[in-house]
Amino acid sequence: MQITYLGHATFLLEGDGTKLLIDPYDEKVGYPIPSVDADAVLVSHEHGDHTNVAMAKGKPPVVRGLSDGNVRKIAKQPVGKVAVSSVATHHDDTQGSQRGNNTVFILETEGLRVVHLADLGHLLNDSQVKDIGHPDVVMIPVGGYYTIDAAQAKQVLDQLQPKVVIPMHYKTEASAKLPIGSVDAFLGVIGQTKNVGHTVTVDRAKLPTTREVWVMSWK
Repeated sequence: MQITYLGHATFLLEGDGTKLLIDPYDEKVGYPIPSVDADAVLVSHEHGDHTNVAMAKGKPPVVRGLSDGNVRKIAKQPVGKVAVSSVATHHDDTQGSQRGNNTVFILETEGLRVVHLADLGHLLNDSQVKDIGHPDVVMIPVGGYYTIDAAQAKQVLDQLQPKVVIPMHYKTEASAKLPIGSVDAFLGVIGQTKNVGHTVTVDRAKLPTTREVWVMSWK
């Protein structure tokens, strides 16, 4: 499976021949807008920095996590050869009263379980942890302000116990105007990390035995 990081919370995941574009950002975030080949687009919630489906060439189908503001239950919906499911969460720590609801997407392909936490705004409860299951890879927001911050991200990772952690939704030189923190605070609390570049291949047979944090570059 290949994962490409495009910046903010946007990834292109390719598993078993299926390409999924996840939470494409708009021009207001600050990154240049690429044109991406994708078989489908996943949208976790309806904020502009996650809903620019035009980033995908043509008009591939869109899987939206929210319906009328509420997270709809997706139970292993096949999208190409990737099984997509969802877990309902909130964009803040007040049951969504400030920023609404948020979808956690779970993607299963090539024997791997990949979790995209989108704009998670709180620690997970026991039911959510159980529903998310045992992820191999977790993409987690770490910038704070709109989402959980660095310290909370570490707590969520302790809840989920993934093998691989990919931080996202933090300030870079491209998104310098956003009121979120850089990745540095998260790296300061999480420990050992490694830089893996713009695109990384994940092989179930070669997963690390202990948790690793992979910092990806957006270009």
